[in-house]
Amino acid sequence: MNDDSQTGRYAPAKRSLGQNFLVDPNISRKIVDALDLKPGDRVLEIGPGRGALTRHVADRAPGRYVVLEMDDALADELERQYPGIEVVRGDAMAYPWGRLLQEDDWKIVGNLPYNIASPLIWDIVSQAAFARAVFMVQLEAGQRLVAGPGGRDYGALSVFVQSHAQAELLFKVPPQVFRPQPKVTSAVLRFFLHPQRPTQVDAMRLSSTLRMCFQQRRKQLGTILKSKNIPCFAALLQSLDIDPMQRPETLAPERFQALAKLLPSDFLA
Repeated sequence: MNDDSQTGRYAPAKRSLGQNFLVDPNISRKIVDALDLKPGDRVLEIGPGRGALTRHVADRAPGRYVVLEMDDALADELERQYPGIEVVRGDAMAYPWGRLLQEDDWKIVGNLPYNIASPLIWDIVSQAAFARAVFMVQLEAGQRLVAGPGGRDYGALSVFVQSHAQAELLFKVPPQVFRPQPKVTSAVLRFFLHPQRPTQVDAMRLSSTLRMCFQQRRKQLGTILKSKNIPCFAALLQSLDIDPMQRPETLAPERFQALAKLLPSDFLA
């Protein structure tokens, strides 16, 4: 949907699916503009819903256009309105993101349901290959995604995503442009993958390291590693120029990546 005049043909929003439909065509256009689409580009849209973004993407003449939609009624309407798109029915959290290949230069866009936005972006940046991605998320999640070391918003999500991609917060979106209105402000973010990302093995090690450290984020890193009975932890930290008295929230993503590579595998279960 692109404006309120079209609401009559649709069933009410389903709270179980986290549906809050964008109804401001200017915001929709700004989101699609951030994708920098060229004719022939491959596009994948997550949760198109009533088509707030779909119309703007379709107008840019993509070479291939795939949309992921869980709601069968909405999927039916999208197929009726846009016969040229490929509608995939199912949960984006179960989508095989590894099938998106770098040489295909995919561009990904979506107004993501708040309840899955963070884990979904975690999966996409570590598994998919894309030229750029633009997502709308809850502002609080967006601030965590772009946070730098030392702030209260900086955590495991910040480190993991920033280890794989450059994340930038483009603009905020008020609740008034949705139906039904959420109780929070949203934000639109853009992502570019780093030329060199962690391998799948390194990403798993990084994930385990972050879980271990940020479960005790107020403790010092030396104390955390000691509590896990990691042998020679002081020498390990010293070899990476990491002060054992540092807390996890002060360590930059590249330091966490280096630490994850050196920690014994037995302690990363």
